[in-house]
Amino acid sequence: MNEEIHNPVTAEELAHAFEEETAPVDLSRYAVEDWATLAVFWGMSFCVFLQFFTRYVLNNSYAWTEEIAINCLVVVVFLGSVMCTRMSRHIQVDVLYHYLPARVGRYLALAVNLITIGFFAYMSWLLWRYVGIVHRERMVTINLPRNIVFYSVFAGFVLMMLRAVQVFVGNVRRGYSVLERPAAFDRLGE
Repeated sequence: MNEEIHNPVTAEELAHAFEEETAPVDLSRYAVEDWATLAVFWGMSFCVFLQFFTRYVLNNSYAWTEEIAINCLVVVVFLGSVMCTRMSRHIQVDVLYHYLPARVGRYLALAVNLITIGFFAYMSWLLWRYVGIVHRERMVTINLPRNIVFYSVFAGFVLMMLRAVQVFVGNVRRGYSVLERPAAFDRLGE
C-alpha cells in the first residue's frame, strides 16, 4: 500500500523555497506557428472575456465577440495541430506494432507517414479550391472577409504537411517512429 506522507512545512521553510535556484526556461522547442497560435488563443480569450463582461456586467453584449471568438477557435485548432504533427502527438494506435515483426512494423510505420503526408497535401489542395469559391464571403456580425479564417486553416494544413515531411525524414534517419517505439518519445512533450 502506497501512502503519501506529507511533512508539515513551517512558514520560514516555505519562504525560503522561493529563494531556490530554478532551472532556466527552455523555449527552443517552440516554433513560429506555436507563437502565432498562442497569440490567436489570447485574442480569442479577450473576445470571450469581452463577451462575458458586456453580456453579464453591462447587460448589453457585443454581438461580434462571439463570431470572432469562434473563428479564433477554428484557427487555434488548426494551427495547434501543426505542433501536434511536429511532436508526433496526434492520436495514434500503436498496439499492433507490438505484435508485428520489426521489419513489417517498420514498413507499416513508413506507410502511415506517407499516408499522413498525402492526407495533409490533399486537404491543402481542397482548401485552396474552397477558398477560391467562397473568397468573397463576409462575416455576419462584422464586416471582415471570412477568407481570413479559411486561409488560416489552409496555412495550418500546409504547415502540417511540411511538418509531417519533417517527421518522416526524422523517422527514416532515426530508424524508428513513435508508432514503433513510443517510449523513446515520452520525454519530447515535456
